[in-house]
Amino acid sequence: MTDTPDETPETDDETTPDAVRANTPGRGVRPEAAAIEPAAPDDFGLVQVWWGDGKGKTTAAMGMGFRAAGHGYRVHMLQFLKGGADSVEAVRGEYNAIDAMPGFSFENLGHYGWAGMADGSDDDDHEAQVAAGLDRAREVVDAAADADLSEPLDLDGPPEAGVHLLIIDEVLYAVAMGLLDEADVLDLVERKPETLELVLTGSHEEPTYLEDAADLVTNVRKGKHPIDAGQRARKGTEY
Repeated sequence: MTDTPDETPETDDETTPDAVRANTPGRGVRPEAAAIEPAAPDDFGLVQVWWGDGKGKTTAAMGMGFRAAGHGYRVHMLQFLKGGADSVEAVRGEYNAIDAMPGFSFENLGHYGWAGMADGSDDDDHEAQVAAGLDRAREVVDAAADADLSEPLDLDGPPEAGVHLLIIDEVLYAVAMGLLDEADVLDLVERKPETLELVLTGSHEEPTYLEDAADLVTNVRKGKHPIDAGQRARKGTEY
């Protein structure tokens, strides 16, 4: 049997448990899973920045993506620089999960290896992939500007038809590595429509150039990481 919210208590004391529950959005009703139907957010439009030397920047961004998609909002993720390495397998858990989630899609714009590392990959190829990724990010942002984001969007529609939330993963690393200019990222922020939620991740270096442009800036700090003890990426936690 589904709980029903209590009537607003007839009391002047707003600190009682019943009064507190009555003043919450769910009015004290325990949340339950519901079918996902296309919907539009009421107050999206912020710019979020997730940076730092700790593990979890991409994980946090994708978590928000799943949360938004669970409400029926259209979400897309563009990933820079994550083309693969010998420490991870070709198939990743997050891609399988995104593929199974209505309204959530992704594109991997990376090249094998890591720019600036002696890992057999070509830095010119990395630079070319990043340049192509920037062009693609602009396309998706401009498409969102042309769409009516106040209305539900087709959950199976292409990102060119508009998205409510756009994650540009590792783009801040591309700037830190000198593969993109700071102005390139600022341009994405400036050209985005007012109601598009934009999430930017990456970089161990603080992106001070985004301080004024961003609404949320989170520094994901490392306290301890098993990689420092020689632990390689683990299936199910890192990929």
